Amino acid sequence: QVQLVESGGGLVQAGGSLRLSCAASGGAFSRFGMGWFRQAPGKERREFLVGISRSDGRPIYADSVKGRFTISRDSDKKTVYLQMNSLKPEDTAVYYCAALSLDLEISFEPLEYRYWGQGTQVTVSS
Repeated sequence: QVQLVESGGGLVQAGGSLRLSCAASGGAFSRFGMGWFRQAPGKERREFLVGISRSDGRPIYADSVKGRFTISRDSDKKTVYLQMNSLKPEDTAVYYCAALSLDLEISFEPLEYRYWGQGTQVTVSS
């Protein structure tokens, strides 16, 4: 069983930056591909933002955040980070990190993620 805890959310002005952290425990961190998602107010589906592969740290980004967001992972600290720059009001959402099922390397599909954190709120003011 893997537990994920996000932190680093908050209120920021448009154009600002935040760095989210996702600390993992209870499992072999290096065996999991990881991802970040968000769910905006009133939206039913969680939006894929970025994933990072378990083997070589290769990332994949959604077009909506490409060039603004950067994912990284620190295996020693069992932590995944999401650096968010040039934030926009439409980035306001609850942000979630997630761990893939063990047989998958990387994915943009929420249904393929087995473990989820509780989420952290990011609010971008205009």
